[in-house]
Amino acid sequence: MRRQAEKGDVPRNELFLGFTRHNPAVVSHGPAGLNASIKGVGFIPKEEYLQETLDAYMSHINTGWREGYSEEGLRLLLRMLYCEGCEERIDFTKMGSLELALDHSWANLRADPTVTLLFYQPPVISYEVRGKVEIHETGSIYHQLINAQHDVYHRPHQERWPRRPAYVFLIEEIYDNSATKEGFGKRIY
Repeated sequence: MRRQAEKGDVPRNELFLGFTRHNPAVVSHGPAGLNASIKGVGFIPKEEYLQETLDAYMSHINTGWREGYSEEGLRLLLRMLYCEGCEERIDFTKMGSLELALDHSWANLRADPTVTLLFYQPPVISYEVRGKVEIHETGSIYHQLINAQHDVYHRPHQERWPRRPAYVFLIEEIYDNSATKEGFGKRIY
């Protein structure tokens, strides 16, 4: 992400491979059966930084879609969450995502908040994050923030936010499932 923002010349294969860090399989079980759905996730700020971060996102979003919007949004994400020194701003016990389909995951997670996020970056890196999910809808700062965090990079559609619930994944356990000596299901958190 930093390299793309700084130079903008990331080879396509590296760019797509890098997205695997952002797109785990979200595994759930419930009325829709056992389900795994690829979803974009990201870290979210600690509570004391939520409003400040949301305000910065909204300032960018309110300028509207234009040439360079995504690149400016990427730089904003770096500044607010992913820059060197931003570790103090991030709540590493939580990750956020949006529900865009309102189908199997939605039915399951409303009935049973137990969830596993499975990350895989070929050829060997894999992590399993287990926890619970909170569902946030219109009126919640997490709902606003996670929708804004999505729209800061992608074409903004605030009119869709009421139909895009936000998930906050509360991390309880992390396993290194990588095909390495240190991995193969070793609990690391």
